[in-house]
Amino acid sequence: MADIYVWLLSFFFIIALLMLVVFQLMCLADLEFDYINPYDSSSRINKVVVPEFITQGVLCIFYLLSGHWVMSLLCMPCLYYNLKMYTQRNHLVDVTEIFNQLPWEKKQRLFKLVYLVSLLFLSIFWLIYSALEDHES
Repeated sequence: MADIYVWLLSFFFIIALLMLVVFQLMCLADLEFDYINPYDSSSRINKVVVPEFITQGVLCIFYLLSGHWVMSLLCMPCLYYNLKMYTQRNHLVDVTEIFNQLPWEKKQRLFKLVYLVSLLFLSIFWLIYSALEDHES
């Protein structure tokens, strides 16, 4: 029964990460279509970058502590990339360079979106599997 709660909690962590990445993509799209100025867009994105990194780290540690080694290993590349970006101080969007970096920033967030959706499907699969396994016993 505890395994179901682990997968349910990881499901909510991944949903929170998806919301943060989609918010960043919406800010970049608004900037691209000139609905918002660069300062507002970069300040909105920069406000959610560190919480996204922290949530990703908590999710990876959560998988590690709950004994789900494969899912923890699947979270490691993104966690490593986030740590590398944070330690090199490249994690924040620069107001003056946002238009030059717009295609790269969008590709980066789209890659994270695909990555998180695949983690979400794996989490849903293991949640259903755990529920059925618990129901049989």
